Amino acid sequence: MAGPTLMAEPGEALTVETGAPATREWPAAGSAYWALLVIVLATFITFFDAVTFGMLAERIKHDFGLTDSQLGFLAGPASIVCYLFVGIPLARLADIYPRKYVLAGGAAAVGLVISLGGLAQTFTQFVGSRVFLAAGGSAHAPSSYSLLADAFPPKKLTRAFALLQFGFIGGTVLGPLIGGKLVVMSATWAPTVIGPLTIRGWQWILIVMGLPAVLIGLLFLTVKEPSRMAPAVDAPKVPADAGFGRRVLTFMGLDALKAINAKPRVYYPLFGALALSAVEVFGLQFWRVPFMVRTFGWDEAQIGAALSVTVLIGSLSGLLLGSVMVEWLAKRHKDANVRAAAICACGVMVSTIAAILMPTPWASLILFGISGMFGMAGAVPQNAAVQRVAPNEMRGQVTAFYLFMFTFFGAMGSFVVGRVQDVVVGDPTQLWKALLITAGTLLPLATFLMIRAIKPYREEVERLEAEGR
Repeated sequence: MAGPTLMAEPGEALTVETGAPATREWPAAGSAYWALLVIVLATFITFFDAVTFGMLAERIKHDFGLTDSQLGFLAGPASIVCYLFVGIPLARLADIYPRKYVLAGGAAAVGLVISLGGLAQTFTQFVGSRVFLAAGGSAHAPSSYSLLADAFPPKKLTRAFALLQFGFIGGTVLGPLIGGKLVVMSATWAPTVIGPLTIRGWQWILIVMGLPAVLIGLLFLTVKEPSRMAPAVDAPKVPADAGFGRRVLTFMGLDALKAINAKPRVYYPLFGALALSAVEVFGLQFWRVPFMVRTFGWDEAQIGAALSVTVLIGSLSGLLLGSVMVEWLAKRHKDANVRAAAICACGVMVSTIAAILMPTPWASLILFGISGMFGMAGAVPQNAAVQRVAPNEMRGQVTAFYLFMFTFFGAMGSFVVGRVQDVVVGDPTQLWKALLITAGTLLPLATFLMIRAIKPYREEVERLEAEGR
């Protein structure tokens, strides 16, 4: 009987005993692309909510009487409190249970919590809704990446990750366009009183916005679960006599953390670069609308219409740029994924800082679009890089730790900018200074770390290829 398998050339495997090639049967293309489509829809809802919530920032601040620090906390740290406790365990579910069920439950939970946020009557209740929002969505990315990696052959996996970005593009394009118009329109709606609840006009946006996510959760039940890629022969196992505490720690991701810590030169620069850039990117994403309102006097509808154009052009250009760049670099370098991400990080740094300093709103938005282009171009190779070197048997957990850096530090971004604004700058009309301070500090450091990651990543890829994986 053939033993465990190791991945060789794309679409092939090698049996441990004989080393003979064994063809892996990949799911039918229709099933794979249907799974991808449903994941794209779920990703769309996540980013549509995030962007629309940012469009509501000034309304929320006014109606709840918040400082910029409180507003930043609501948009960021409040959403990752639960993630600290359930993010990795839920990602572990993606490694041991059918991923379509994990994705279905997460999508339905996200929709429910978004709608409940529309019923909040106090700042504390609003914080509570954002706390549980991230908990519902914490297993989405690890489960999605793990499922796609088993649904698409290696030669087509980068294409699948590229198509996955359409969920992000759709959310960040339609979020400003539709959200901006809804925010301005809802400003004329009188509050609705239902028993003890007073629902402000803009809160109806959140109530309705959560319903599609519940429907997408049902769509995940129609996805065909692909068979998992065989784990590596040296996959760590929990000893049979391990105690309850050891098993709990394993479920919480201890072995994945050990795998990461065992190769610090490979993972730490990648994780660090992602964390620093996430603080800036998410902070800017949330504060971009208040920046345009306070600096140039535009309203949400004007900002949304302009943002939708620049984001769409920038995102599509980024997908094209990223794919062309990686393919060109892959012909010359084994570290093409990380090398491309480092080049794109430089582009994000320069264009973001320049955008903040522009004297006109359109010049600023165009440069923000260019920054988004480089960010999109670098996102696909970054994700592919981690999938390439992560151990098969714990890919979901390693991805969860990687995305934890993105989620946790990204969620801190809005709060960091808010604190810099309140404590360092002080003048609410000078928000651009807070954005400039954070961008000028964090993005150069992130770019430096990504450059440092190139060599160790190349060496790890060469090692895996030498072992036939």
